[in-house]
Amino acid sequence: MAVFKPVKTPCVGICSTGIGDSVCRGCKRFAHEVIHWNAYTEQQRRIIARRLESYLTQVVANRFVVLDESLLLAQIKHQQILFKPEQSPECWVFDLLRAGASQISDLAVYGLALRPEWRGLSLVTLRDDIDKDFYALSCAYYERYIEPGLHPAEQR
Repeated sequence: MAVFKPVKTPCVGICSTGIGDSVCRGCKRFAHEVIHWNAYTEQQRRIIARRLESYLTQVVANRFVVLDESLLLAQIKHQQILFKPEQSPECWVFDLLRAGASQISDLAVYGLALRPEWRGLSLVTLRDDIDKDFYALSCAYYERYIEPGLHPAEQR
């Protein structure tokens, strides 16, 4: 039997559900997930965490190639960047970009490379675009699968 660490809240301290968003612009959870997080079981939390990780992994992998996972991990630890080691290396890339996109001049130092079609953009722009696409994926899932099933009184 595998032993899992408790799932920590994905909250990043920038919540937009309080102003009426169905999907939080900070953590990308659905409003009802933010509201009920503390009442969820570990299994429910893990399902949410996996969904968010899969979206972020997809968006980052579209732009970056992780050439050396161990180098990336070593640099993140050396730079004392907050990250979740249980997540994919692509999620670590986003954590790295959030912490210092404007200060990185050589991705090879981190074991990373940009895919050719993205090489003309700054890392700050790429970080912001990744965040927008991550949010768009969460919104698309919400609009397609969650919102249609809400009771009319629960819809905004």
